[in-house]
Amino acid sequence: MQLIECVPNFSEGQDLNLIRQITNEIEAVEGVRLLNVDPGKATNRTVVTFVGAPGPVIEAAFRAIRKAGELIDMSKHKGEHPRMGATDVCPLIPIANISMEETAAWAQQLAERVGKELQLPVYLYEAAQPNKTRSNLSVIRAGEYEGFFKKLKDPVWKPDFGPGEFDAKRGATVIGARDFLVAYNINLNTTSTRRANAIAFDVREAGRNVVENGVKVNQPGTLKSVKAIGWYIEEYGVAQISMNLTNINITPVHIAFDEVCNKAATRGIRVTGSELVGLVPLKAMLDAGKFFLRKQQRSTGVSEKELIKIAVKSMGLDELAPFKPEERIIEYLLKDQSDSKLVRMTLEDFANETASESPAPGGGSVSAYVGALGISLATMVANLSSHKRGWDDRWEEFSNWAEKGEQLKNELLQLVDEDTRAFNRIMTAMGLPKSTEEEKAARSKAMMDATRYAIEVPFKVMQAAYSSMDIIRAMTINGNPNSVSDAGVGALCARTAVMGAYMNVKINAAGFADQNYTTEMLNKAAAIAVKTRAMEDEIIALVDQCISGNA
Repeated sequence: MQLIECVPNFSEGQDLNLIRQITNEIEAVEGVRLLNVDPGKATNRTVVTFVGAPGPVIEAAFRAIRKAGELIDMSKHKGEHPRMGATDVCPLIPIANISMEETAAWAQQLAERVGKELQLPVYLYEAAQPNKTRSNLSVIRAGEYEGFFKKLKDPVWKPDFGPGEFDAKRGATVIGARDFLVAYNINLNTTSTRRANAIAFDVREAGRNVVENGVKVNQPGTLKSVKAIGWYIEEYGVAQISMNLTNINITPVHIAFDEVCNKAATRGIRVTGSELVGLVPLKAMLDAGKFFLRKQQRSTGVSEKELIKIAVKSMGLDELAPFKPEERIIEYLLKDQSDSKLVRMTLEDFANETASESPAPGGGSVSAYVGALGISLATMVANLSSHKRGWDDRWEEFSNWAEKGEQLKNELLQLVDEDTRAFNRIMTAMGLPKSTEEEKAARSKAMMDATRYAIEVPFKVMQAAYSSMDIIRAMTINGNPNSVSDAGVGALCARTAVMGAYMNVKINAAGFADQNYTTEMLNKAAAIAVKTRAMEDEIIALVDQCISGNA
């Protein structure tokens, strides 16, 4: 399924009832999911984020632009953020299975419809704008709403769609297609807009113009793919560096934060915190957490939740308002909670569900969970070893082991629910009708596909649990000797996970029609089982030897 994200910015951030009327238009479109609504009082601007297939997203965007034009009077609008219309900007961002070129075509389609049906001046920007001399948003918006009447008289600034006439109430709008952008504000312990702007010019890619030997030259800033300005936010009583990070692969959030801290310090100013506007990708938060842990020479092999907590605290993302990951991280908003029903249970609920008369979760899910516990113990040993007094020069070695352990733990946890879904697919296939030859053929194919899947899932458990043995062995030999018994228990869990999953591979393969496939999978599984038992024996012997030596 093709997915695009739409992030319209509306020039209203104070009247929540008005904002709700606009977002109601979006939510009324089937196939669109509203992810986030982020109003700002001082900027008098609301950033809305929604996703869906291209057609529904375009329809929702059109309705929202229409409603915003009805409700917002730009002749009365005041706010800190640059703006030129009721719907100031409406970007489309490719998310899944769609190219930038395709996304740009959808943006052009939306812009044409808005210009024609709403009689609103529309400019294209970024990837949707074929004329690259006017594709930059800041250039299009220069002069803002107040200068728009004069700008429209210049033939160079004829709108791409819609009338070339000044609309005093609605202004104009800019529609385009771009990569994922992170809007990010950094808080300063000053009220001076001039000083905030000086720091913004220090870091933004465009830098500042300076005079050298009587000639005006550009002095670039230190951060690529960053746009920035300084402003004073009366609501908070502080100045901010307002940034757009246009490519977080080039300049991630944590690098932008750190660089502003450095540049502010040279001017006698402190950074007190920051805020994200709208949504952020999960990777950006995880990378930030690891960055700040590495600066402390601490292990980065900790849970996703802990990495996010470190990122929030390190960048002060909760200074102005609580930062709720479930509401601000895009992957969390898109996640179907039913996909992780089992791993979200308490230990007691999981045991009760397993013990109930329901056939799932069964041995496959339990094997995956036991494997997750095994590698978790090894990861614990790695983290303890990383922070052991006197082992400071080895922290990175153990941090790397812990990171590998975290990856395997997450994979095995995902397979807990995946195994139950595999069982449910077989049950669904068995329940298909079989009255006609066509229905019988369809049911037979569904059974084949579901059974193959039910073989592959526990085989993945075997592979992941066996892979964890390398980490467990390393922690047995090199880890904190006081935790060697924990590594030993981890080995027992990993062995149980492999052998339990092996049973599931064999029982699901029994009677499977494709004998070549079955033979291949059973041979591979048998080889993993043999190597696992040998590894377990070695690790347990090492554990016993270490314990005996310490006795």
